[in-house]
Formats: sequence, C-alpha cells, structure tokens
Amino acid sequence: MAQVKVYGRREVWAGRQREVSDLLHGCLVDAWGLPEGKRFHRFLLLDADDLICPQRSDAYLIVEIVCFTGRSDDAKRALIRTIYERLPYDPEDVEITIIEMPQVNWGIRGVVADELVLPYRVDVQPRG
Repeated sequence: MAQVKVYGRREVWAGRQREVSDLLHGCLVDAWGLPEGKRFHRFLLLDADDLICPQRSDAYLIVEIVCFTGRSDDAKRALIRTIYERLPYDPEDVEITIIEMPQVNWGIRGVVADELVLPYRVDVQPRG
C-alpha cells in the first residue's frame, strides 16, 4: 500500500495532475512492484501565498509517499532514484519524502490492515 500526496502551486500544476500521477505511479510499479491498479494520489494545489519557498522556483513540488513499513532502505533509494531519473522537471524543484507506518496503524475496507491478505508484497527489496 502506498498513498501519494503532491503539493505544488496551483498556477503551475493545475491541469497536469494526470501527467504527474502517471509518472509517479509508473515509478512505484517499477521500483516497488505495486500493482498497476493500486493508485491513490492526492494533489494539494496551493496559491502562491500558501506555499512559501523562496529558494525554489514556482514549479516546486513536494511529493510525500505514505506506505506500510517493510521496504528495505535499498528499495526506498531505488524508488527515489527512479523518480528523479524519469522527471521531465528540474530535480532542484522536487523533494520526495517516504513516510512509513506499520500496517496496524491503517484501516482499510473495514479492517485493520495487518489483518488483510494483500495481492502484492510489502517487504520489498530493490528490483532489477
């Protein structure tokens, strides 16, 4: 399980959500083996006054990936590297954070996530 939150300026990123979502999801599929159909992405587009980062351009993006614990450090590095390799944007303007939580901290489809049988692995080593 992985949920993605993307923060950016509305005037730059509005209308480009699918482009960014497709890029990020492709990276999650390739680096972590997430199923193609498992996509949970939220875009929090902000007015210029709500995203203050004077050392970055107007195209600055923050990407937060919230996921179950279990991926190795090498798998997390592989995901971050994959995202940066595929970015058609200036990497200076993109920051990525992976936030992990134990499955017991999630409720999904009416049950605690550690009681779910998932059709994909969470204990992921880097692919390739």
